[in-house]
Amino acid sequence: MYGMTDADKLLLDAIAGGHRDGSIADAQSKVPARLGLVDLDQIAEKGAFELFKDRGDHIITVATEHKAVLDAAKRLEKEGFRVTYLPVKKNGLIDLDVLEAAITPKTILVSVMFANNEIGVLQPIAEIGALCRQHHVLFHTDAVQAVGKVPVDVNAMQIDLMSISAHKMYGPKGIGALFVRRRKPRVRLEALIDGGGHERGMRSGTLNVPGIVGFGAAAAACADGMKDEIARLTALRTRFWERLKRDLDEIHLNGDAEQRLPGNLNISFAYVEGEAMMMAIKDVAVSSGSACTSASLEPSYVLRALGVGDDLAHSSIRFGLGRFTTQEEVDFVADLVISRVKKLREMSPLYEMAKEGIDLNSIEWAAH
Repeated sequence: MYGMTDADKLLLDAIAGGHRDGSIADAQSKVPARLGLVDLDQIAEKGAFELFKDRGDHIITVATEHKAVLDAAKRLEKEGFRVTYLPVKKNGLIDLDVLEAAITPKTILVSVMFANNEIGVLQPIAEIGALCRQHHVLFHTDAVQAVGKVPVDVNAMQIDLMSISAHKMYGPKGIGALFVRRRKPRVRLEALIDGGGHERGMRSGTLNVPGIVGFGAAAAACADGMKDEIARLTALRTRFWERLKRDLDEIHLNGDAEQRLPGNLNISFAYVEGEAMMMAIKDVAVSSGSACTSASLEPSYVLRALGVGDDLAHSSIRFGLGRFTTQEEVDFVADLVISRVKKLREMSPLYEMAKEGIDLNSIEWAAH
């Protein structure tokens, strides 16, 4: 079991009254039930390929995508499809000219993440959608990190396929939705799972009724007051970052400073190992990299794609601010981080050498 938040209690109330109020049908009409993020992305990518493979064999995605998309793309490569992995600029954003140049007559799908799960960068989704529509290419976006946090308009942004998940907007775990455009253009997908024909034949299996209702309640709660919440979180994020910049040197913000989620900060603390930092502030829930790659000792592939060196990548910490984060908590964590970073650097000979003006890159280290 996981801890209960105030949002969870509101959702449980909605679930309990779901049958009485008819909210199950209402929620289903708003957020079609699916299993989860990995399932959604694979249905979108593989399902589109199964149906449109006669028109082409080329997909375009981005090097910093979630593993759910990247692994699906690699699987398709093994089946004979061609995949282009777009690079990103140092700020984590793609170059629209590079995207357009990568589109060929055989391209049938472009998949670009709306908001990155590690560095919080918001891609220019509306511009990407316009490019795809201009070239008659389907556009899928993994919007799991974005929906409920920033405005998303599938029509204005010309999105054809969109994956979303409830637990990223304070809803139940294990439930998600896949938006599939019905007209202009009408998108058809091939089912990947055979069975009882649930969910319009797209994913067979008994429906997760409490999850569906909870998802609908969460979506409604996040939509209510989103503008004010974005402003509040952006102010807290700025307060936290400015405080760290004032009292610490050699810290680096990973990802664009403006085009990012209001509640995300991914910061590298030079000369401080990320794992050591997490232990030093163990009372604060932070992460070094994404939850999906937390078992890996390799530096973040997302930060590597930005051109961040291995040492800085290993020193990165992801801070997340949310609906229940207060200014007092932000100030407490800022004080804690500053004191712990200074203490860890006092024990770092590399930091001392750098402060003395020694070029660490010029040193030939003895092999162990």
